[in-house]
Amino acid sequence: MTRPTLAHIAEMAGVSVSTVSKVLNGRDDVSRDTRAKVDSALRQHHYVRRGTAAPDATAVRTVDLVMSGLDGSWPASVASGLEAAAYEAGVHVAISVARSSASATNHRAQDWVDRVLERGSAGVVLGLIEPTPDQLGRLAQARVPCVVIDPLSDPPPDVMSVGTTNWAGAYEATQHLLQRGHQRIALVTGPPEHLYSRARIAGYRSAMAAAGLEVAPESVRHGTYDRASGAEQVRALLERRPRPTALFICSDHMAIGGYEAIAGAGLRVPEDISVVGFDDLPEARWVAPALTTVRQPLKEMGGSALRTLVRLMNGEELESPRVELATTLVVRDSVAPRG
Repeated sequence: MTRPTLAHIAEMAGVSVSTVSKVLNGRDDVSRDTRAKVDSALRQHHYVRRGTAAPDATAVRTVDLVMSGLDGSWPASVASGLEAAAYEAGVHVAISVARSSASATNHRAQDWVDRVLERGSAGVVLGLIEPTPDQLGRLAQARVPCVVIDPLSDPPPDVMSVGTTNWAGAYEATQHLLQRGHQRIALVTGPPEHLYSRARIAGYRSAMAAAGLEVAPESVRHGTYDRASGAEQVRALLERRPRPTALFICSDHMAIGGYEAIAGAGLRVPEDISVVGFDDLPEARWVAPALTTVRQPLKEMGGSALRTLVRLMNGEELESPRVELATTLVVRDSVAPRG
């Protein structure tokens, strides 16, 4: 007979999956009536509670990698690094996409926390996801540790995160352009509310200020980290007079879109305008000319997040709530000296 899922139990009892999980874990923050409904549903479905048998010391734990999407090189690189570290640690990985309840077609839409709790995962890694206080609270109540990769905003102090030195990477990229004689350097980055966007803007501004150069408000443009928005923002910058001689575009995908906008304007990279990207995705090597870019150690970020999660699952005390890995500038062919 197929083992009933927590979603089936929750629907029968008229409660959420997280409430069923609380009952199964013996939480005391569930009312007596609600607990009775859940217990009744569990009995009717002959649900066997985890932990009623002697624990199997050889059982392999499962962790969830939940991402904002699976398309593109960024999630593939992070997932590859995380999977390799999981193999070394002897844990299994389940990968899924966080979908909003508004996009679901069923009347009892599950969010990613429901799926994590239903699967009985021992921990979760989030990639480019902004967990809500409610979601973090439900994980904490179920004693499921969480690590966030590239948080979109400052996470709570008790939530571990893994990222890169965005400020330093942006400073180095801008300094590289300055050293090649460029002064009219414009910036294209992501949404201004994102934590790493703010850090990259700050690094760019610091390098410009150190060179004694002011940054006009119209020199900073915000896209959405995709190719189309990169092309759109670069087209707007190319209409400025005087035109920028160099662009620091904080995403390789947006930089490739920028290449298209530059070619569409009858200009050449790097003869007419120099470009530096950010990420060092495989695509950066495929375009012509090959893109000078700031390398984010994406595989290492995935691996570090998994190792950090395993330490939390083992009950270890961690020295800091943030792991930050170094970026490096990868010089290729998209920057020319300014005459």
